[in-house]
Amino acid sequence: MSEFDAIFVGAGHNSLACAAHLARKGWKTAVFERSAAIGGAVQTREFTLPGFRHDFGAMNLSLFAGSAFHRKYANELKNQGLEFAPVADCFASAFPDGKWFGVSNDLEKTAARLAAFSAADADTWWRLVAAFPGEAEHLFRLLGSPMSTRALAGTAWKLWRKKGVAGALDTGRLLLSSPRAWLEENFETPHVRATLAAWGMHLDFAPDIAGGAVFPYLESMANQSFGMVLGKGGADTMIRALAGMVTAAGGKIATGAEVAEITVAGGRATGVRLASGDFHVASKAVIAGVAPKALPGKLLPDGSGDAGFDAAMKKFRYAPGTMMIHLALDDLPDWSAGAELRQFAYVHLSPSLDAMSRTYQQATAGILPDEPVLVIGQPTAVDPSRAPAGKHVLWVQVRMLPAEVLGDAAGRIEPGPWDAIKDAYAERVLEIIESYAPGLRQKILGRAVFSPLDLERENPNLVGGDQICGSHHLAQNFLFRPARGYAGWNTPVSNFYLTGAATWPGAGTGAASGFMLAEQLGGR
Repeated sequence: MSEFDAIFVGAGHNSLACAAHLARKGWKTAVFERSAAIGGAVQTREFTLPGFRHDFGAMNLSLFAGSAFHRKYANELKNQGLEFAPVADCFASAFPDGKWFGVSNDLEKTAARLAAFSAADADTWWRLVAAFPGEAEHLFRLLGSPMSTRALAGTAWKLWRKKGVAGALDTGRLLLSSPRAWLEENFETPHVRATLAAWGMHLDFAPDIAGGAVFPYLESMANQSFGMVLGKGGADTMIRALAGMVTAAGGKIATGAEVAEITVAGGRATGVRLASGDFHVASKAVIAGVAPKALPGKLLPDGSGDAGFDAAMKKFRYAPGTMMIHLALDDLPDWSAGAELRQFAYVHLSPSLDAMSRTYQQATAGILPDEPVLVIGQPTAVDPSRAPAGKHVLWVQVRMLPAEVLGDAAGRIEPGPWDAIKDAYAERVLEIIESYAPGLRQKILGRAVFSPLDLERENPNLVGGDQICGSHHLAQNFLFRPARGYAGWNTPVSNFYLTGAATWPGAGTGAASGFMLAEQLGGR
């Protein structure tokens, strides 16, 4: 048995960031991870062939590059090997009519593409980009602050002082709007609307769901204004740097060490019991980076002592699932819409807002979508080091999918367990990509398919293949993430805290929940 100041359950990037900060503050920290590799959904592995490095889940590290944690510890992270690959051509969408639209960090380029569709849309883009610094100040303050009534009041006060009542109400309206409402108010071109709306689908916001407009807005404006960054060599550069910070400060990281129980005495977390039977004591905090379903009756065998909290954890809503397809390629896709698409980090394939809405409805009803939203990552267009010379990797995220399959909208695949149907569905995905990039199959050297069930097997936090660890709809966001009264990473058990995507401010690679909790516990 060992004694620590803080024990972490799981080694996702939020836990590692929290552990690194506390270790730098003199806390004796230990991180226990059930898997053989740390990083949670942020990993890079050779899933297909030797030399081809694929990001398991997250690929975009822009949130981490712009995070408060990175600003504070940039030098230490760089010393531990963190390296970014900057992206100029950020994201694009290709359409069945042969057209495409993309956002690059060169404003003139993006505006010219817009003007080819609509002069009015180009003018709107210039206006939005000019206003973005002032709007971003308030939105980033909100997303980067602890979620408490006091913090909300402070943000609202500053917003009112800067923008007045009308401006503050406009910002509030953006936060409450659906993607479709915001996009149709601002852009007249369906291609432009669909290109931006695809970012809502990354975070469980189909076009008609309230509260989703802010994500297409922030992603498009931030990419236009700052560009994007990937991890040089793979997203795991971030994980290796965080782990290096932890161990350099004296912290311990153990893999293959599953926590079976959080020990509690007198309403206070006292440590953990590993599946191996070993006990470890925590004098100040036990911090779990887990999905809410892992708590009552599992990590907390007797519950938290608060029936309301336990019920909320059991009822926590997860987003639809995801399939990941990793391809080793002889060459990048030849996009029929235009060769310029080969240089974009992301190419979305989803033809319209209505198609996205239909896909979301099908998935939530347990039906395999006939036309899923496809997010095609082309990391080797930006970072050739991820593959052998002249070769490439393709990162294909298939959104949205049911955790349990009850039917097929196309009528071609018999319902069944994902293990039985995943290859057939992967073929549907490849057919769709092939329709936009003829000849893709001839370029495939190797492939690896992860169904929603496979994703959860790899990482139990990805419940039903949900890569964002819980819906971000308004009823489960802000003061309600993960439940009312517990948005401050607290739980009913004294000294027991939560971190990760299921907590405020939600999914993404920004490490915000881990860092804000660390500052709350150990000071700035």
